[in-house]
Amino acid sequence: MAAPLRIGNASGFYGDRFDALREMLTGGPLDVLTGDYLAELTMLILGRDRLKDPSRGYAKTFLRQLEEGLGLAIEHGVRLVTNAGGLHPAALADAIRELADRVGVPVRVAHVEGDDVLARAQREGWGEGALTANAYLGGAGIAAGLRGGADVVVTGRVTDAALVSGPAAAHFGWADDDWDTLAGAVVAGHVLECGAQATGGNYAFFTEHIAVPAPGAVPASGAVSAPTPAPPCGPRRARSGPYRPGFPLAEIHADGSCVITKHPGTGGAVTTETVTAQLLYETQGARYAGPDVTARLDTLRLAQDGPDRVRITGVRGEAPPPDLKVGLTRLGGWRNEVVFVLTGLDIEAKASLLREQIEDALAGQRPADVRWTLARTDRADAAVQEEASALLRLVVRDPQPDSVGRALSGAAVELALASYPGFQVSAPPAKGAPYGVFEAAFLPADSVEHTTVLPDGQRLAIIPPALTRALADVEQPPLPEPLPAGLPTRRAPLGLIVGARSGDKGGSANVGLWARTDDAWRWLAHELTVERLRALLPETATLPITRHVLPELRALNFLIDGLLGEGVAAQARFDPQAKAVGEWLRARQLDIPEVLL
Repeated sequence: MAAPLRIGNASGFYGDRFDALREMLTGGPLDVLTGDYLAELTMLILGRDRLKDPSRGYAKTFLRQLEEGLGLAIEHGVRLVTNAGGLHPAALADAIRELADRVGVPVRVAHVEGDDVLARAQREGWGEGALTANAYLGGAGIAAGLRGGADVVVTGRVTDAALVSGPAAAHFGWADDDWDTLAGAVVAGHVLECGAQATGGNYAFFTEHIAVPAPGAVPASGAVSAPTPAPPCGPRRARSGPYRPGFPLAEIHADGSCVITKHPGTGGAVTTETVTAQLLYETQGARYAGPDVTARLDTLRLAQDGPDRVRITGVRGEAPPPDLKVGLTRLGGWRNEVVFVLTGLDIEAKASLLREQIEDALAGQRPADVRWTLARTDRADAAVQEEASALLRLVVRDPQPDSVGRALSGAAVELALASYPGFQVSAPPAKGAPYGVFEAAFLPADSVEHTTVLPDGQRLAIIPPALTRALADVEQPPLPEPLPAGLPTRRAPLGLIVGARSGDKGGSANVGLWARTDDAWRWLAHELTVERLRALLPETATLPITRHVLPELRALNFLIDGLLGEGVAAQARFDPQAKAVGEWLRARQLDIPEVLL
């Protein structure tokens, strides 16, 4: 049997741990190392960079990481694949070549282009005012670059999972219609794409697994010095130093199955639950669509394969949709906010007084959008002043900067001696700042000029899959047998028996939840309906919600349309990326059968 392809990840976003690239290259054997730097907000940031300097528009951090990492990669025989090219992959490829010459490391660089469709969007009238417009390409262009002998492949906007599926397809020689194997690699890529989120980062039951001592470190008294097999509820490890999860890697096999793991001695943990959490992150239904293949998340199986090893098998694939998703960002206007601190008694009355005063002051130049939020973080009879305080948050947005700038800051400052007792703000009022808007469009895949530029300059046109399949929801699977009726219950937080992870999908939010036991799944599948979710999260009461059932993961996935307004860059709510909606839901209390507690 051929050896598996070992693909690691060293970045889950633009701003991730800088040392991760070096750590992954020196921590253990790898064949390919990927770096994911792009997100919806990142594209807006890079678009503004490009406005200032047309030669930029790529993730400059990656270049700084390569000052040391490029030599290490060549020395260890590791190929690098990254979407750090952002809006200008050709410029980053040239910059890497210049860096290679400067540090004396011979390197062959390919890049993938064709995702930037801004000129077309403006020409055809569906991208008016857009700052960026980029089609989500698949892994075929990456595969072509690696087959063409590249040591480094730089892309623009590809799907996050393509950073893994492309190298796997190149290594194993998969055909464009090898749906099952491609789907397996896409699933592996989805697990890896957010870095340490697969190894215990942002994990609901984080208290059950804490950092493994670094190699050679002296464990604290009673601490373990090596990973131990994970118990059913997740590994329990003694603390030794700060919690610092390692980055994940996947051992991908020729049949598309894989093992998710991490380098020996690194922190965190890889369990079926940490992998489940990432599988549910920023997904929608059972069909996980991409440009190369649609992976069926309802077919995969997870199994603990030893300490910090989770095997993924059984992934089925289908032909991809005929269209590519296009992400557009534009400047939506100007935004400002002030957070007022209300302390002690009469919190509601203080908030009401301030609102009337501010609204009156803004009457002559009221911003187009004014939002007030009162967070009752205060406690009665508090021994600490901060615990006696509530936060009144005012957010304003308008097409014109003057309406959210001096008009708001002046109104807030002038009330400092003329409003509620104990008047203070969390920070001095500032000038307004521009905010962005994200929206999605779709283009036929065969109308996008997906191109790979090989190290010798040769340009290869990437032909999209000949067979496509329109995306449709799967038929909802049967639910498990419910628990017996009449069991004694106790009022308790949902999170005692259920894990969750949530995130953003444009203006929508996804909340994925998984049960920790079969009996908890029997209860959750029947208890947490769309109606119950609305009652637990009143903020969602008027929004469209879709529930998807994934029995093999003992999981439910909810898509809440419109919760995030115009997307993360618009910062329309307190948690603009919905990162903590899942934890909010886990903290809500229900009548839970005592046998589950």
